Amino acid sequence: MDADKQIEATDDSVAIAAEIFSMLADATRIRIILALRGGELSVNSIANLIDKAPPAVSQHLAKLRLSRIVTTRQDGTRVFYRLANEHVSTLVIEAILQAEHSVDAVPAHHRGAAPSVHSASAGARPAGHDR
Repeated sequence: MDADKQIEATDDSVAIAAEIFSMLADATRIRIILALRGGELSVNSIANLIDKAPPAVSQHLAKLRLSRIVTTRQDGTRVFYRLANEHVSTLVIEAILQAEHSVDAVPAHHRGAAPSVHSASAGARPAGHDR
């Protein structure tokens, strides 16, 4: 993101931005977005990666889809989800990097360590492995 880039913030775009932040104000949805950074996944794959029940993940995905944050592709009876664009991923990564400042006076990303944002919970299976 170019910090010097000028944008025109209309009333509509500001209102929609607030809705997007509201939609992202949920840890499960943030984990879903992080999981989808690697490409499209089925509900079961996402549920496995973030260690949540598929019905719960499906409900979150429905909300993200209504907000146009994720899109779908159907293959037979299976539905695959992907991020609609790169912007929401950038928002989530920046929020996590900002959160690191609350945890550590000098976060790893300021000590020269490459930022590493993982979506999987401990013990989760790799992407593409359904339950």
